Amino acid sequence: MRFSNSFLDEIRDRVPISSVLGRRVTWDRKKTNVSRGDYWACCPFHGEKSPSFHCEDRKGRYHCFGCGVSGDHFRFLTDLEGQSFPEAVQTVADMAGIALPQPDPQAEKREKERTTLLDVMEMATQFFQDQLQSAAGAKARAYLRDRGLTGRTIETFRLGYAPESRNALKEYLAGKDVPKDQIEACGLVVHGEGIAVSYDRFRDRVMFPILSSRERVIAFGGRAMSPDAPAKYLNSNDTELFHKGQVLYNFTRARRAAQAGPGRKEAGTIIAVEGYMDVIALHQAGVENVVAPLGTALTENQLELLWRMTPQPVLCFDGDGAGVRAAHRAADLALPFLKPGRSVSFAMLPEGKDPDDLVKQDGRGPFDRVLAEARPLADMVWQREISGANYETPEKRAELEARLKQIVSVIGDENVRRYYQQSMRERLNGLFQPARNSAQGQGFQRGFQRGGGRPGERGNGAGRGGAQSGRGLGASDRLVRSGLVRGHHDLPALRESVLAMTIVTHPQLLLQEYDEIASVEFESRDLQRLWSCLLTIAGRAGQNLSAEGLREQLEENGFADLLKAMNQQIRNARLWTATEQADPQDALQAYRQTRALHSRNKELRWQKVELEREIAETTGEEPERADLLLRALLEVQNEISRLENQEAIIDGFGVLSGRIKGAAISHG
Repeated sequence: MRFSNSFLDEIRDRVPISSVLGRRVTWDRKKTNVSRGDYWACCPFHGEKSPSFHCEDRKGRYHCFGCGVSGDHFRFLTDLEGQSFPEAVQTVADMAGIALPQPDPQAEKREKERTTLLDVMEMATQFFQDQLQSAAGAKARAYLRDRGLTGRTIETFRLGYAPESRNALKEYLAGKDVPKDQIEACGLVVHGEGIAVSYDRFRDRVMFPILSSRERVIAFGGRAMSPDAPAKYLNSNDTELFHKGQVLYNFTRARRAAQAGPGRKEAGTIIAVEGYMDVIALHQAGVENVVAPLGTALTENQLELLWRMTPQPVLCFDGDGAGVRAAHRAADLALPFLKPGRSVSFAMLPEGKDPDDLVKQDGRGPFDRVLAEARPLADMVWQREISGANYETPEKRAELEARLKQIVSVIGDENVRRYYQQSMRERLNGLFQPARNSAQGQGFQRGFQRGGGRPGERGNGAGRGGAQSGRGLGASDRLVRSGLVRGHHDLPALRESVLAMTIVTHPQLLLQEYDEIASVEFESRDLQRLWSCLLTIAGRAGQNLSAEGLREQLEENGFADLLKAMNQQIRNARLWTATEQADPQDALQAYRQTRALHSRNKELRWQKVELEREIAETTGEEPERADLLLRALLEVQNEISRLENQEAIIDGFGVLSGRIKGAAISHG
């Protein structure tokens, strides 16, 4: 029986090679490093007294440095145990808990078709490469040159150019006698219902081939040359060859670069950055162990791919607000899957910089320094939960403790979960200890407003990341009391509830405006966690995301009570556009207005807090400055009042943008 390559890859990936070999060899305790998946033993193929037989789970290979024998799971079983190849496959499949595929002519036909599709993708890659070097590709070459890429790098990554013509690639492949159905199956053209004549999916774009683990081209990413293009980056759609959430750009090359070998005693880590150009620029600077997700938030499957290569990948994000939010989503994604020797760390780039910026001027040195400051997952969780708040009351401290317990509780491995609980308790003790010491001479309040670091750390003193003039990051008392931000004591602000519930009830809006919707920042901690979970679910579901399925998964993740409370809050305010009964277009328009108000509201709050702080710090010797600040504060307050009176979702207003038709929704 012939087994498909995809089936053999699947069972190899599911069963660590050490599990197969461990049935016949005894691992040397001194040389073996289990957490790294690195094993040593005396060779079972020749007699020896010191261990020279080595295997790595990450590679899925073994090698004896004494007799030179090497191979994979199946080779070990056929050579040492005398099994036939089908018997070896059966053994590994049994260990993986997967049944052998039954003889299936259709499956064999599909495997042949996959091979044919790979040949078509190779032809398309060569076409794009040739076009880059043609007269039509001049502006694409100029773009790559401006980005600092050398000819060698362009060739290494097989970069190309898709011409502006609607049918350039289609006509080229047709001229090579490639059937229409194969061109469509590869996702190279746009076709289907309502499209009379198919046309090239990629036009006027720099092309980035995406490779499989076997280094065959399975998809493309395209970067638009025109600033007016509707999408700056465009990926292939899902096909028989390609599923976006299960692939990492530069996977095989990075895995090879990170492996132990001549000149490298230990395997390196893997670094995940945000985009194609980040990977390529770093590779050119000498940092080759880098991958990237394909334009989406990191998925569970992609995280699993990272862990196959290294026990602790480094996730590298931009230092701006969007990058921090992406890091927090990745932290929440990783927590349930932590195991002994399996975690992630986070490297945050300077704000406004991407990896390309760091290495363009001074080489890899600045980027290496960023990596050296990478923080473990536990630190990221801790800093997220304590930032921008003070803990001057027992209730606030109890709330923080309960929140940390809830976050840590999702860790599946009992031992890791226990150590995380211990770590968080120690951090809490360190955070609260200064307050108890200072209560005797300095007052109880001050100790909890030093910025929330570990014992001995000092607060920032200014700026949005730390305490400001003895206050936490929250709005001033007067602003908190204003109608602009007040809401039910146990619920998020009404505007935030509308933003969240509109997407819960109309998740298809995510497919239309993902970047804008995903970047919304919530004040409510409960909503922050719900939002992170929602985006993770959406990333997994892709085009198959439904309101019913989304709500069911959110409820399974512990958000049932919050969803029920927000739904009732919205119905009480008669804001029908945030409910499932609303027309999607009405929901979208109302959502956009609400989001604009929300963003403006946050900006005004910051301005007001900053102005009040500056006024408080102004001395009597600066009357002109004080007058300017007071006038600026008055303008901000007037703007806040104007927003409060605007038709918006605040304190019982039930009309949005003239689209809400006065329909009253019954409670419940």
